[in-house]
Amino acid sequence: MAHLKSGTLGMTILLGLLTAIGPLSTDMYLPSLPSIQQHFGATTAQAQWTLSAYLLGFALGQVFYGPLSDRRGRKQVMLAGLALYAFANLASAMAPSLEVLIAARFLQGVGAAGPMVLARAIVRDLHEGREAGQMLARMGTIMGIVPAIAPMLGAGIEILSGWRMNFLAVVFLAIALGIAVARRLPETLRQPLVSPFSVREIMRGYGELCRDGRFTSFALLSAVTYAGLFAFISGSSFVMQGHFGLSPAGFAATFGVMVLGYILGTVMAQKVVASKGSLRAIEIGAVLQAVAGLALLGFSFVMPYWLAGLAVPMAFYAMGVGFTLPQSAAGALMPFPDRAGSVSSLLGIMQMSFAAIVGALVGAFVSQSPVALTAATALMGLIGMATLPRIRRVSTFS
Repeated sequence: MAHLKSGTLGMTILLGLLTAIGPLSTDMYLPSLPSIQQHFGATTAQAQWTLSAYLLGFALGQVFYGPLSDRRGRKQVMLAGLALYAFANLASAMAPSLEVLIAARFLQGVGAAGPMVLARAIVRDLHEGREAGQMLARMGTIMGIVPAIAPMLGAGIEILSGWRMNFLAVVFLAIALGIAVARRLPETLRQPLVSPFSVREIMRGYGELCRDGRFTSFALLSAVTYAGLFAFISGSSFVMQGHFGLSPAGFAATFGVMVLGYILGTVMAQKVVASKGSLRAIEIGAVLQAVAGLALLGFSFVMPYWLAGLAVPMAFYAMGVGFTLPQSAAGALMPFPDRAGSVSSLLGIMQMSFAAIVGALVGAFVSQSPVALTAATALMGLIGMATLPRIRRVSTFS
């Protein structure tokens, strides 16, 4: 069977679906979090660890996937990640205790890290400049469509078959993606690195990146952007179902409003990148996040039981993320074509580690009040906007 070609619709869809494994693994089971909590007799904070453990595993997995793929190739390493991801979802579906579920979720994160890291690296292997930014935005659109469907699908599966079936469904998706990668994805790494694969060598390479302002500026923006989004994701099911009294299906529909904002942002960003460049898209997105975050926080104090006061500002915040997140990744990747895998890994490590910390803090304080959630989101939006002057100075975008 012929390999997919660069820039084609088929290649975009496959890379987008591989990138979407990350949000799928969080969003599909979100409507089931209260049920998981009740099933195991856990507290809200304990149940939240099934989410934070996934992110910690995701962060740890990214330490190795990128550097290994810079030496061994993208395809072989991606298939290994998909295999681990499928196994961990099967273990989650069969978990006899919350502790086992948390451990399995950690392994899910380790497995899912590979496809997301390597999809970004493949884009850098194949594309330059604005073209890379547009490709990442298109993948972001697909990545948004999947979680838009995922909570509703997850709620439906739980109603029909219980929360365990959500994990079994993802096993079949992982197998299908593995077959597609094996048969249709070409190897895109042109010149493997000759340096040895060792922890010392990996840390040395990461240290060089952390001392380079071209990477750290975009990586900081990417990290706070994702953390602000994840602050909402991690606490939304408890706030919407506890504070606002929504059913799992009602939560899924309301969550879909936010995802729609993200999708719209990625679509608009493609047009802005084509006409004005990636830097302008980042500026628009960062301002949207800051303003929407402040509105979100304000409504949680002034009108705490008005659902639209939560859903509408969050949709605009997510629209800003659709502008900012793909372009900040492109900005971090552009100066380093010879080690795109390592850059993608370190970028993901910073994103997920910071998001895990923010998610754990929100989970500890969210209870049934939306203030912890909205305050964290607003703070991340403001920090993101504060990075703009430095990004303008170091940007290599044309």
